[in-house]
Amino acid sequence: MRKPLIVFTGAVYPGQFGLLCDYLRNAGLAETYFLTTPGHQKRNAHRGAHILGFQPDGPIVGDVGYYYARKVERSSRIGRGLHAALDQFQKIRKIDVVVCHSLWGAPHLLFDEIDAAIVSYVEFPSYHAHGWDPDYPPDLSQRHADRLTEMLNFHQVLKSDLTLCPSAYAKSMFPSELRGRVEVQFEGLDFDLDTPMRTAQSPDHRFTIGFAARDLSNAKGVDVFIRLVDKLLARGIDARFVAIGDPDAKTYGYEAQWVQRTYKGEVKNFCEHVLRQHPRAAEAIEFIGKLPYDAYVSRLEEVDMFLYPLRHGVGNWGLMEVLARGGCVLAPNRGYTAEMIFDDVNGRLLPDDDDAWIEEILALRNDPERRLRYRRAARTLGLRYHIKSVAPRYMQLFNQAVANRRERIGAPA
Repeated sequence: MRKPLIVFTGAVYPGQFGLLCDYLRNAGLAETYFLTTPGHQKRNAHRGAHILGFQPDGPIVGDVGYYYARKVERSSRIGRGLHAALDQFQKIRKIDVVVCHSLWGAPHLLFDEIDAAIVSYVEFPSYHAHGWDPDYPPDLSQRHADRLTEMLNFHQVLKSDLTLCPSAYAKSMFPSELRGRVEVQFEGLDFDLDTPMRTAQSPDHRFTIGFAARDLSNAKGVDVFIRLVDKLLARGIDARFVAIGDPDAKTYGYEAQWVQRTYKGEVKNFCEHVLRQHPRAAEAIEFIGKLPYDAYVSRLEEVDMFLYPLRHGVGNWGLMEVLARGGCVLAPNRGYTAEMIFDDVNGRLLPDDDDAWIEEILALRNDPERRLRYRRAARTLGLRYHIKSVAPRYMQLFNQAVANRRERIGAPA
């Protein structure tokens, strides 16, 4: 029986689904290829001949195009390049499934143009649905731009043979009329399954409370973390505090524009703004910054308790990696964190109440046995998200997309 031929698309490689593409190929589950831009193809040529190039129809980075429709225009330039590349590919080989990213490999110019099932990945439909802190709202131009992106995402869900999103919480952001076309699947992670979880620290270790996220942002709750550290210091806690992540990374909110407009360059980023309000915490927190992956993993093992006071989001591989590596995590009892953490099983889910967080931090600080119980359960649950575990589910979804297309066009089974 012929293996399905799946082409993943994205302007960035490995990006979304690069790991899955490689794993399915190496495991013999499918014949896979990844279409990416020429620069990424060249930089990753050593990974294999299955990484192919496509040429977007014009520039896709920088301030190109009409501001309000910039993301739609970028997607169109990508889509034009993808269509040309896929059209040439199909002259040689039959494609069963094309997997597209909603913004970096948008399929809207592929519908009814290629002979393959189309699967879209849409992280969330719009920032209007995603939410933002009312203290740092978008301006009118950003709201208008967001609407055009939302329009593009809704169209993809409507026309794709199947759409994937990372969490049930993300799925709930789509209109009820579209949710039946959306399936939930969190992306797989790759880590050493045989590495034992650390269960003890060195004798000179100081109890460490940490925050870890790609972006030290309002959406991830770095401001809440800093505020909690300030209150813990006021209570006299003896601990080390670390924050791992990039304070200048692009965020899922609008706080950066507020900082820029308010301080006019005097303050570099949102994190610095918050630290001005909490000088005691500013003195105590060690900001480690963005790290190479191996160094990041090593730092995770030094942290006894992670605070993840998420404000907005739809799924985060960073949180799942912390859990899969046996991190003890405290998180809000809402949003997607409730899909990854089961309260008092593999972590704690807490209300949006600083006092509740402080009391639980202090209680866990003095309860190493409970922390170890959470960590062991977190690692067990996290292993379910290893690429080896999720790959069969992805294959089921891709086969479902093929069946959906067959039914849609009236093709025989």
